[in-house]
Amino acid sequence: MSSTPSASAMSPPIDAATVVVLRDAEPAAAPGHGFDLATSDIGAHIEVLMLRRNSRGFFGGMWVFPGGRVDPPDRESPGDIVSPCDPRTVDGAAGLHDGDASGFCTAAIREAHEEAGIDLSGAGLVHFAHWLPPPIRPKRFSTQFFICAAPAELDAVTVDGSEILDHAWVSPAAALARRAAGEIEFVTPTFVTLTWLSGFNRTADVLASVSGHSCFHTEIIESPESDPGHVAVYVGDVAFPDGDLDTPGPRRRCTMVRSGWRWEEHDGTAAATR
Repeated sequence: MSSTPSASAMSPPIDAATVVVLRDAEPAAAPGHGFDLATSDIGAHIEVLMLRRNSRGFFGGMWVFPGGRVDPPDRESPGDIVSPCDPRTVDGAAGLHDGDASGFCTAAIREAHEEAGIDLSGAGLVHFAHWLPPPIRPKRFSTQFFICAAPAELDAVTVDGSEILDHAWVSPAAALARRAAGEIEFVTPTFVTLTWLSGFNRTADVLASVSGHSCFHTEIIESPESDPGHVAVYVGDVAFPDGDLDTPGPRRRCTMVRSGWRWEEHDGTAAATR
């Protein structure tokens, strides 16, 4: 079961923003910077921009999407307001995070420029997810996720070689295959997002599928000792916020155990996963 500190011990989450930048790729186009082709890359597919952080600090050494915390000047952008998650859907230990709703899109654009040297100011970012970890971590980020098509005139990606060491345009399937082989690392939101994206082969179809944003307010439950690890359950899962993983019913969870990682989402009437 999840373990929750007292309310007095909880630190408020840090507001942050992330942007997933997509582009269409030609069949069998080789992913950049050492990523091998996935089997599905022989046909039309999408590629996503990923960055590798240095080994210091939060998410050290991991592959991530461009993003970072919301700075005070970001809050001053008129009209940059995200809608909150429905309070009825977030009754977990983390509770409803109802902090400042402003500046997230501005922060995502700024971070993309600072980390990758790209200008997304005219890219039409779409808000598609809100991720909030449980309060078991001493430092956690309340992160709004945006997605966009790479502008046709997008400048070449340029990383600073300090905070960000490398970049790649890579298909979701190729990135997931590298993680499964233990060759790269990324965090749960990245894994779940890439798993979702792996079901598409055109950027326009991804964007057309977004209707509002999904809430990934998280509770962590230990997995059985026979396959040690953890299971992150989200709003809509029968085990959210603090239930039995084996109870029949809807699934919306990410299993992260020794035998591998997997995302499961269905209404409980069929074993549909993606």
